[in-house]
Amino acid sequence: MSSVKLTEVVEKEKLKNLTPDIDISGIKIKQPDINRPGVQLTGYFDHFDAGRIQIIGFVESSYMEGMTNERKELIYDQLFALKEPCFIFCRELQPDEIFLKYANRYGIPVFQTKQSTSVFMAELIRWMNVRLAPCISIHGVLIDVYGEGVLITGESGIGKSEAALELIKRGHRLVSDDVVEIRKVSEETLVGSAPDITKHFIELRGIGIVDVQSLFGVSSVRDTQNIDLVIQLEEWDKDKEYDRLGLEEEYTEYLGNRVVCHRIPIRPGRNLAIICEAAAVNHRQKAMGYNAAQELYNRVQKALTSKREDDDEEDE
Repeated sequence: MSSVKLTEVVEKEKLKNLTPDIDISGIKIKQPDINRPGVQLTGYFDHFDAGRIQIIGFVESSYMEGMTNERKELIYDQLFALKEPCFIFCRELQPDEIFLKYANRYGIPVFQTKQSTSVFMAELIRWMNVRLAPCISIHGVLIDVYGEGVLITGESGIGKSEAALELIKRGHRLVSDDVVEIRKVSEETLVGSAPDITKHFIELRGIGIVDVQSLFGVSSVRDTQNIDLVIQLEEWDKDKEYDRLGLEEEYTEYLGNRVVCHRIPIRPGRNLAIICEAAAVNHRQKAMGYNAAQELYNRVQKALTSKREDDDEEDE
């Protein structure tokens, strides 16, 4: 199961540690969901998921201030005994001394952030969903082309990296070459990234490894990109029928999510970079409601209908 170290969360969100004596190096978060322990502060612990990060906002903090010390001793003891990963106080709210006493007793770290509760929760959930999403690695190249994430796949040596290099020279941005890590962040969205080892590098046979960021600048790379379109390169087969209209979309599937897929036959002289650009723009145009293939089909149908009507008038 995927996990995120609590130290990464602290560094990412710039959290202030209110319990510095507690060692947090071994604490890992295994689920992206978070919890605001409202009803738990009243003593109701049924169905409480202690594996989540616990967020304390203004409402929870105000309720805690109104509790008697005896009630705090009872509730905090029950709460911390469940061994949550951590507690985070938003809006720079300050926990009381009894809360910190039980936090240190049970070894549960407590943090503080300046951010408002809603904003902090939204950002933390978004980041955790990406980090803890189901992940696979595939052989391919991921490029940001006009804002569309284009995943180029195909057999080794077919020309994926060369196409990517040409796209980079034309102003588009490299996400990953050779190995693409794909994460399913929702039922609709796949996010691609590069392994840390090969990030911003590209391999060209006969030349070797090229550092894209150093050669073309920071504007030529990006760390992550949604995967919107797959272009599968394959050797030209004269006996195979290829789609020439595009009326019906073909799809490929990763982690249960379907992505539009174009199978492009490779022959000497074909400019793969221009083909990828055209595919990306055409995909965006379809998303905006215009389908060129459907428009051509409608024109042909209209012309045929008009011709029949003219023929019928001549027969009369």
